[in-house]
Amino acid sequence: MAILRTDCVERPLRICFEMMGLFIGSHPWWFLIAPLIFSTCLGSGFYLLQDRMSNDIEEQFTPFDGQAKLERKYIQETFTGNDSTFSRLRLSTDGNYAILIATNDRNILTVESLQDVLDLDFQVRSMVVQFDNQSFEYVDVCAEVMGSCTSNDILDIIKTNASNIDTVNLTFPWYNSNSRSFPLYLSLGNVKLLNESTVVESAKAIQLYYYLREDNKTKTDLWLESFIKLVSNISSADIQVSYSTSMSMQWEFEKSPGSVIHLFSITYAIAITFSIISCWRLDNVRTKVWVAACGVFSTGLAVLSGFGLLLLLDQPFVMTVASCPFMILGIGLDDMFIMISCWQRTSVLDSVPERLAYTYKDATVSITITTLTDALALFLGCSSPFGSVRSFCLYAGISICFCYLYSITFLGACMALNGQREAENKHWFTCANIPEDLPSRSSKAFGMCCVGGSYDRITEKEETAVMSHMFEQFYGPFLTHKSTKVCVFFLYAGYLSVSIYGCFNLNEGLDIRNLALDDSYLIKYYNDQGQHFAEYSCNVMVAVKQPFAYWDADEQKHLCSCISHFESLNFVNGTLAWFLSFVQYANASNLNISSQESFLTHLPDFLELNAMLKHDINFTADTKIRASRFFVQTLNNASMKDMMIGLRKTAEECQVDLLVYHPAFIYFDQYTVIMDNTIQTIMEAVMVMLVVSLILIPSPLCSLWVAFAICSVIVGVTGFMALWGVNLDSISMINLVMCIGFSVDFSAHISYSFISSPKSDVNEKAIDAMACLGYPILQGALSTILGVLVLSMSGSYIFRTFFKIVFLVITFGLLHGLVFIPVFLTLLGAFGKWF
Repeated sequence: MAILRTDCVERPLRICFEMMGLFIGSHPWWFLIAPLIFSTCLGSGFYLLQDRMSNDIEEQFTPFDGQAKLERKYIQETFTGNDSTFSRLRLSTDGNYAILIATNDRNILTVESLQDVLDLDFQVRSMVVQFDNQSFEYVDVCAEVMGSCTSNDILDIIKTNASNIDTVNLTFPWYNSNSRSFPLYLSLGNVKLLNESTVVESAKAIQLYYYLREDNKTKTDLWLESFIKLVSNISSADIQVSYSTSMSMQWEFEKSPGSVIHLFSITYAIAITFSIISCWRLDNVRTKVWVAACGVFSTGLAVLSGFGLLLLLDQPFVMTVASCPFMILGIGLDDMFIMISCWQRTSVLDSVPERLAYTYKDATVSITITTLTDALALFLGCSSPFGSVRSFCLYAGISICFCYLYSITFLGACMALNGQREAENKHWFTCANIPEDLPSRSSKAFGMCCVGGSYDRITEKEETAVMSHMFEQFYGPFLTHKSTKVCVFFLYAGYLSVSIYGCFNLNEGLDIRNLALDDSYLIKYYNDQGQHFAEYSCNVMVAVKQPFAYWDADEQKHLCSCISHFESLNFVNGTLAWFLSFVQYANASNLNISSQESFLTHLPDFLELNAMLKHDINFTADTKIRASRFFVQTLNNASMKDMMIGLRKTAEECQVDLLVYHPAFIYFDQYTVIMDNTIQTIMEAVMVMLVVSLILIPSPLCSLWVAFAICSVIVGVTGFMALWGVNLDSISMINLVMCIGFSVDFSAHISYSFISSPKSDVNEKAIDAMACLGYPILQGALSTILGVLVLSMSGSYIFRTFFKIVFLVITFGLLHGLVFIPVFLTLLGAFGKWF
């Protein structure tokens, strides 16, 4: 069978890099100083960091073109609010509020516990806050209903007197008094009913809301901060208190970067230590200590330049970007180990420019392949509908480009200068000339510290590192043995089976509590809310977008049919509609509302008695109804995704033009796009990776194996991350996009080395590839894992997720690069010499 090679791009590229290495080796100081000056100039962008911070949760972690955002715009334009008649039910946003949950493990509806709740309520309402040399209280900033601050139903029922609880016969979920009905399911949690009736026997939690006006954010934010300080310091023997505010998640989220800043120094210390140890040689001349240190420094320059450039270009800096340096460190060190390995295979008798030229000829194409795949995968992620993903991918992609630039300039210059030291047989630390052999009558200690420069006189190359020797003499032959190949196939089958099983168990969506740190007060609040108030979910608006003849019997049937369809959903508990209340009012008052004239005549009188319902109708200038809305109460017996999609589907199937909306839908919209967008991005990236591999790897079949490795690693990472408790959300999507680039690195290195090997037998080619790049790949994998290991100790879900996925990517990438792909490549020999 004919040999099929596609080196029309790879061969001239190798020649260009060879010439580049020759030039840099001849003028190393230029390429050492220029990157330092360049990165220093770009690093000035960090002065703008605070101005570029963009950590708004809605903006960064919800789809920018989400359907709910369009629905919210319609609601806000159609149903305007009124500051004097606040209604939580009718809010188009989350609102401005503080909330607390008081719990008692036995029964909170006792006089003693209720008195503690009332005392707490009094402290909150009478809390004095300073603003512009003036003091104010809750009454000065509260949301109002008919001139009074909004109140809490349970406290209104007992008339702010704990003793009244013994005389009140509470019913659940609604409590009806002579004047009004109270939705107690919003106030009482973990309710126990008496003998399967609606009468409340006991409850374990009370939820209190304090809604604020939205006309002065600075002032209300001060009040919310004071609320947090007050409630956090309150203690009681009878009740336990958890609390939150409308700004709490945002404030807690913004603390996350601070939780990992101290980890940067630890990470770089570990990386430098590992690099130096793994590059250390007992030979005091041939050791690569300074090259290893410069390799770590080079990645720092890349982060400084990439981040600085984008900050200067006014690109928003999202908190998720803070994990980029850990990734860049791993990529940069991987490139460094490859270049050192290639340098050690050059002849020590050649000049430094020639040695660097040969190093670039062998190493730089492989590094170019991995850089292109990493960067392109990330740039494809910039098309994501999530701002956090776009920002991360942009910053990471640009930084990887700088990492590549500095690897072939700054790091190459450092290798050349280190090579000059080696050529003059100078000590790695003192730079003093030392003997190559141990002088007579010298101690062994002198030999360990002051002798170096030996090399293999036969090959004229540096002494083979112990690990490289093990890969060539032991691991390579073991892996290419027939029985080992059979075991590898069974191992891969098991890996793939578990991965696919995990993929089918992958959950979607970002749990909002994961944006807060583990020790945040919000965790207790969300736990209490989930434990005590989990039965009922959102009260969803349903807007009738068209002018509608509510008085016409046939038209009423259409609307009532729509309501029936909503109520038939297993997660819908009931409906609250102004027109149903109006019909009841008309029937009770013996009013005829069967014509347009009579309907519109009696409607104003009804709305005067029920002022809050005025906000559910949009009138034209001539008092005709342009649009209106009603509400459906949902239960927590279905996933948020199923609930939202089910309501939208029901609205679409209705004969009336309807729209469903709740402020939480802004966040739930991620469920509708995250899976499709992730799959689309991954498929596009795999195609791009395949094209890059076909162009730069001179063998189509090897390029296909690289594409296969990408898909295989992605399936493995997705499946195992599901088994590790990581959901598919905007945060894990960032890491999966990054995974596309990482997954190709090791397989591309091995495949390219396999193709470039001069050996004819496929098993010998695999052994040669292992000898050349097995140890550098292992070094790169370990350095990356060590670089992100400290993130496993982070108190932030975001950074722990980053660690989990990077760990899986590197582990599976290493498994493919050093086990699966070499074996699969050797098996192709049975089909002909395609290499």
